[in-house]
Amino acid sequence: MILAVGEALMEFRRATLDGELVSPGHWAGPFPSGAPAIFASVAARLGAPTALAACVGDDAFGRALIERLRRDGVDDRGIVTAPGRATPVAFVAYRESGGRDFWFSVHDSAAMDLDAATAERLADHADWLHVSGSTLGFGGGPARAIEAAAERVLERGGRLSLDPNVRTSADERLRESVARLARSAHVLFPSEGELATLDLDPQELAGRGVVVCETRGRDGALLFDPEPVQIPVVPVDEVDPTGAGDTFAAAFVTALRAGDTPSAAAEFACRTAAASVAVLGAMEAPVGP
Repeated sequence: MILAVGEALMEFRRATLDGELVSPGHWAGPFPSGAPAIFASVAARLGAPTALAACVGDDAFGRALIERLRRDGVDDRGIVTAPGRATPVAFVAYRESGGRDFWFSVHDSAAMDLDAATAERLADHADWLHVSGSTLGFGGGPARAIEAAAERVLERGGRLSLDPNVRTSADERLRESVARLARSAHVLFPSEGELATLDLDPQELAGRGVVVCETRGRDGALLFDPEPVQIPVVPVDEVDPTGAGDTFAAAFVTALRAGDTPSAAAEFACRTAAASVAVLGAMEAPVGP
């Protein structure tokens, strides 16, 4: 099965494109979210056996997340609850220009109580691990769980995909951690220029057999095969771009794992991600095999 490790949270989205995070206004949500949870939801709904290792609070949000992921077909044996801790929440406010301001409560939430043993137990049944660099950025339990799961999956001959999601402002510790996983990955989903931040070259990686698919939002994707090949995206009226990269990764991984070529997987991922941004909520677009 495919395993994702990290945060599951509830997200509130500013209903107006004013980018105002702290001013009074209208908000939409709560929507189930969190990069690993979005990935797991989409992969499971696309028909791939998928599990998520995460920790939520013993509260209404936590119960709603577990129920939603279970309904999507995600194996929830690794989603645990932490008594006395709250489920993480996020507030996101977009601007007309496409920029955004956001706030996460992950660092003070139940998500940090995820332990390595939970991820390792699931890793023993996984042939594929997907990692989001944003989870590594939170540090603590989620980061340790990823490291443990990666070691277990790789030593058993499984494959690793990684969305680096590391900003140029990231500290050296985080860059080193993401770069180390990137060098072990079989599939990489960097944004434009992100691998340079990690001192990695996409064409050199592709020449060694790593599948590198650079995500470019409205401009589709650039697949290194090993020469760069532009993958176009179907134009849609964008409503909510949250989670588009995670949706792209889930569609790509499920297609590649099922035997599609990287090019076919990228085309499918572009179509799936485009559909996801046309609705409000990161996990609300209908997807299917």
